Amino acid sequence: MTITHEPHPFTVRVPSAELDDLFARASATRLPDPIGDDDWSTGVPVSVLRSLLASWREDVDWGGLEARLAAIPQYLTEIDGQRIHYVHVRSSRPDATPLLLCHGWPGSFLEFLDLIPLLTEPDDAGARAFDVVIPSVPGFAFSMPLQGTDWTTERVAGAFVELMDALGYERYVAQGGDYGAGVAPAMGRLDPEHCVAIHVNGSIGAPTGEPDEDEIARSTEIERDRYRRVGEFMAEEFGYISIQSTRPQLIGTALTDSPAGLLAWMLDKFRAWSFPFDAEPDGRIGRRRILEHVSLYWLTRCAGSAAFTVYAADAGAWGAASERPTQPVGAIMFAHDIGIRRLAEAEYRVVHWTEVDDRGGHFAAMEEPEMLAHDIRTFLDGLD
Repeated sequence: MTITHEPHPFTVRVPSAELDDLFARASATRLPDPIGDDDWSTGVPVSVLRSLLASWREDVDWGGLEARLAAIPQYLTEIDGQRIHYVHVRSSRPDATPLLLCHGWPGSFLEFLDLIPLLTEPDDAGARAFDVVIPSVPGFAFSMPLQGTDWTTERVAGAFVELMDALGYERYVAQGGDYGAGVAPAMGRLDPEHCVAIHVNGSIGAPTGEPDEDEIARSTEIERDRYRRVGEFMAEEFGYISIQSTRPQLIGTALTDSPAGLLAWMLDKFRAWSFPFDAEPDGRIGRRRILEHVSLYWLTRCAGSAAFTVYAADAGAWGAASERPTQPVGAIMFAHDIGIRRLAEAEYRVVHWTEVDDRGGHFAAMEEPEMLAHDIRTFLDGLD
């Protein structure tokens, strides 16, 4: 892959007319009548949507977010004709370790804002520091518009390998969760000379299918619970994957024209995948950050392309065997995660595995940034 346009600084600036349009549409939403008891069993309750739609303008200080983002170095480049947006924050420490962080869906680069200072400028002078690179996955946020339909996980990983090379990093670590937990190992497979280690939160070692009696017998209570939750997910929550993997343009059209639809679609997962289980939207992540993410998707019109990249671009390759990366792999499993170490070890050279059974979920960088930063350091320090 090649750089087809050299990196140049980028500042997030959204015209006020775009924001006014968003809030006007939100306030004019035509909501349906509740189904049944108006609880979460059939989707986001109408009462919850009504509350969030009414407070969207007050809860999201987009000007304040833009000011915060303006203090973080951001850039645009072009790789193989695809616009790539990325954050690049160098530590003041000359011995900093280069670290690429990759997000997933329904996340974005915004997930990592609280994590950046913890990694780049740790309070403990003896703690490892990092130069942090956070690209927006093609089809997400400011890595728009999506050019072509062949942005598979391997190709996205190849673009990020090229980005790290363009930034001059000869040795680096790749980290990710959700979709990013697929991109990080792919970077390792593609670039074994320069990618020296892989760290993931959740998303590896996930069980598939029903466990047999022998598997149940050797599983811990936590692992049996993970089998149970995967089974419930496949039975009750798989519908969004079917839609986004087969009809991303259809769902993209609906969500690009309806703030309420986009909010409901994303909020359903922010609630279901964060900890505590099934917390209301004012929980650990909080409505402000949820609405900031939904606003970012709305303002960049990326609902359909984000769905395509993560769920449709790899077509039938889901679950297909991949070459085992040679790098050491570290993983942290928070309370809402579903990975099982022995299953992960069948695919990766796992040398570090942390179990957290009382906190944290799918959105680790937002829910437990201190613990995530600590685990990345512990993993890498153990390799020295």
